[in-house]
Amino acid sequence: MFYSFGRYILLLRLSFRKPEKFSVYWEEVMREMVSVGIGSLGIVAIISVFIGAVATIQTAFQLVSDFIPKTVVGKITRDSTILEFSPTISALVLAGRVGSSIASQIGTMRVTEQIDALEIMGVNAPGFLISPKIIAGVTMVPLLIIISVGLGLCGGYIACAASRDVSTADYISGLTGDFNQVILVVCAVKAIVFGFIISSICAYQGFYTSGGSLEVGQSATRGVVFSCVMILFADLVISRMLL
Repeated sequence: MFYSFGRYILLLRLSFRKPEKFSVYWEEVMREMVSVGIGSLGIVAIISVFIGAVATIQTAFQLVSDFIPKTVVGKITRDSTILEFSPTISALVLAGRVGSSIASQIGTMRVTEQIDALEIMGVNAPGFLISPKIIAGVTMVPLLIIISVGLGLCGGYIACAASRDVSTADYISGLTGDFNQVILVVCAVKAIVFGFIISSICAYQGFYTSGGSLEVGQSATRGVVFSCVMILFADLVISRMLL
């Protein structure tokens, strides 16, 4: 474990060395941003709408007492969506979609000796291959989670309009009332950390792939599994520290 952690830290150090040619790195960063952000927008949008709708329906189902105002449904849905559902579930989905792609791409380049060719030509292979992916993950994952929060709250509104258990006026009143800005800070920190975890861990697994096509698949699987575990662990640590 300590050996792998040491290699991971050294790989990150190599990844953020001064680039040989900034324009080439900039093109890679833009390409990775499009791949991570635009490529994942559809699945994040679909999941977010259904998460918000389900959270609203279940919260309304549990509030069976007439002494509890219906506006609480909107407040609970808002806080749970911003704090937990959108950041964590979206990150787990992105670990499967983005993380496996990163690990398999870099792993294929390793087993086909393309990384060795870059190093022979004097190119900093970790910086050229990994740093654009980490930058794209840190920047685009928070944007995707912002969209996820908005769509999740819209999904709760749709659920209220369709089920009629809670009026849309009560739902909106709950969304806009008694808001604590700390939950936005927690959501932002989680989004940035999750983006870094997904991109860096999966890139590490792909970079140190050895063997053939079978090992590439295994590296992608390990990258997704380790990313999911670390996302849940980071979720616990951030929640404990900031809440």
